[in-house]
Amino acid sequence: MVYHQSNAVTKVVPPSKELLVVDKNKSIAQSILFFASQFPNSKIVWCHDSLEDNLNLNEISSLFHHNKMMLSYGLEQTNFLGNSIGYVEESPFININKKVRYPSWLMSVDVGVIHASVINHISKKIQLDKKFDYFLNSVAKLGMFYGLFCYSEPQLLVNKTTEIKLTKASSYELFRFVKQHYKKRWSVLLFLNLLVFEKRFLILPFLFSWGYRSRKKPLLNFDVIPVQSTLKVVEKKTIDVIIPTIGRKKYLYNVLQDLAKQTHLPVNVIIAEQNPQQGSVSELDYLTSEKWPFTIKHTFTHQAGACNARNVALGQVESEWVFLADDDIVFDPSFFEKAIALAQQYQVSVFTTSCLLVNQKQEYTLIHQSGIFGSGNSFVKTASLQKIRFDEALEFGYGEDTDFGMQLRNQGHDVIYFPDLKITHLKAPMGGFRIKVKQLWENEVLLPKPSPTMMYVLLKHYTTQQLRSYKLVLFLKLLKKESVLNYFNFCNSFQKKWVVSQYWANKIKHEK
Repeated sequence: MVYHQSNAVTKVVPPSKELLVVDKNKSIAQSILFFASQFPNSKIVWCHDSLEDNLNLNEISSLFHHNKMMLSYGLEQTNFLGNSIGYVEESPFININKKVRYPSWLMSVDVGVIHASVINHISKKIQLDKKFDYFLNSVAKLGMFYGLFCYSEPQLLVNKTTEIKLTKASSYELFRFVKQHYKKRWSVLLFLNLLVFEKRFLILPFLFSWGYRSRKKPLLNFDVIPVQSTLKVVEKKTIDVIIPTIGRKKYLYNVLQDLAKQTHLPVNVIIAEQNPQQGSVSELDYLTSEKWPFTIKHTFTHQAGACNARNVALGQVESEWVFLADDDIVFDPSFFEKAIALAQQYQVSVFTTSCLLVNQKQEYTLIHQSGIFGSGNSFVKTASLQKIRFDEALEFGYGEDTDFGMQLRNQGHDVIYFPDLKITHLKAPMGGFRIKVKQLWENEVLLPKPSPTMMYVLLKHYTTQQLRSYKLVLFLKLLKKESVLNYFNFCNSFQKKWVVSQYWANKIKHEK
């Protein structure tokens, strides 16, 4: 346990409980590196000395349930890098829900814990910054990309009423951080966002940042740190499968065949079949004409829409786990067996798989916290879904997967990507009886941009800075296609389309 005052170590308590001598000439990062080398099998806890009595020591072992983790908690809603980091970070890891364990690389000096093996692994690859805030955020930002599990964890403290003055990054440190941890174009976008939306002309911090080298080049591989969680999330190992389907009789049959060949069989396969044509009946005769090694629960409805279909199916789940599947995927016979084994090893409640098109090359090969949730290739523990359903305001639009993943994270359930669980997505043609749904905003003289359903998701889950950055990036992408002579008209039109999109997004919200 390393106690500090943000800029210097004040006390160190090793596993033996005998106080160690503090070298006041070392930075906090240097001290932590030293103690990690001296105690390579220990958890390293940092804590502001004013929070010593608030530290939840009794729960750290259960909270820190495997060694490939980094936990932290800051008492203030904002963080060292400030809200401006949202101008360069599109992921769900910025808008932290402070009430639950939430996946984020935004670390705080207030309190945190990391394993010595992680510090020792990165010791020669990441600079030991003098400023502890900068060092922690750098470790987490780089580490999360390579498979370090990083979280904001409120249970690290038992009393959160204590006030600590938050050290904020200067504009020079902010630009430096972006230059060292993001692609070069994001430094330019940060400068433009601050200029356009905050009227801040930070040319000197922008230019000075280019004197720093990127930290992204040294490759890390946290797979060298073994993982065996001490939690007990997986118990019964039973799985139900839900599949919404519409007009894909042949493809769905092949999915059922793959399910029937599993070495770890599902208990129930819940099929929500849709056909919006009145008077139509189910075309899935093989559900009853053939024998299947699992129970098939079949619902037929004239109401089209994958959100409604999935919600209907979720209401019928009985098993400990649910696999959300598409009706045109392919997977091998050991798929479920491998999935349960990984869930047991990491003891996670939500995980998603590799899902590639035929002949598509897999780019992401490391287990990591995913910013993406796939409603056709993910496993979720049923108990995690008690307050979560697909938002039917997004029916026939875009963003329902993103929204569902954000609902899970805001309930304290991280989404983990397991690259060795592989699915092939056939992208089958749409069924012949689908009816194109005309959205209300299609009658507008100026069609909204972006789609109101996407705007609805952005307004629901993005920070103000993330939304502004999305707007600027969209503007620049569309601007490239315009003639120079049309720039003024384009700018005027773009703003009006954005306003129309916001209007319909708010209308969707209030009519939910």
